[in-house]
Amino acid sequence: MTHNDFDGRIALITGGTSGMGLATARRLLDGGAQVIVTGRDKARLETAVAELGDRAVGVAGDAANLDDLDDLFSIVRARFGRLDIVFANAGIGAFQPVGAVTEDEFYRVVDSNFKTVFFTIQRALPLLADGGTVIINASFAHHRGSPGAALYSASKAAVGNLARTLAAELAPRGIRVNAVSPGYIDTPAFRAETSPEIRMAAGSSVALGRVGTAEEVAAAVAFLASGDARYVNGHELLVDGGLTTVIPAAMV
Repeated sequence: MTHNDFDGRIALITGGTSGMGLATARRLLDGGAQVIVTGRDKARLETAVAELGDRAVGVAGDAANLDDLDDLFSIVRARFGRLDIVFANAGIGAFQPVGAVTEDEFYRVVDSNFKTVFFTIQRALPLLADGGTVIINASFAHHRGSPGAALYSASKAAVGNLARTLAAELAPRGIRVNAVSPGYIDTPAFRAETSPEIRMAAGSSVALGRVGTAEEVAAAVAFLASGDARYVNGHELLVDGGLTTVIPAAMV
């Protein structure tokens, strides 16, 4: 993958104001792309766009709100006329015992993690160039049973499967659809939801002995969006340091 692999390409990143979304925006901009980032928090969006520079455009809105999505794609159509890359990244973490999940919480998580992805891609399709690419942010969590993660994991399983089914449906247009499934990643959200002790324990459960970085996930997204991955389709790339498939040596 060359430094200018994304010259002239137009990329959309939902949830692009922090963490993995922001790191991916930086990576694609470094490769020459123009990038649209979205976020619900207008102040954080403005800060992110100021950091990213002149080739970044911020559009405030909630990816789970179809009116906001329609506004987003109207702006993209008017300003750029097309998209080449979509990183459907917006989502939330939510962890509670299955018995504690209310109907409101169910819809909050499903809306944030599945509805956002499904309708972002649906609304993007008229603008997505033939030969374009879609990357969905899933999670290692749907590969492992974990107490308190039933709803979250199920919502991520849904988008993991969506990547495969859309890869089949969109292949006649030459559009590749893949997913990244991060493990424990050091992001502002991860730090806000965990104590230092929990983060240390998380790192020790990974074969590489540490949590990952947002930049490492961004590198995986950039690979899947690049010409180097032109024959990669319907694939889910685990970016988890071996968390899902490898037992750490210290535990053997």
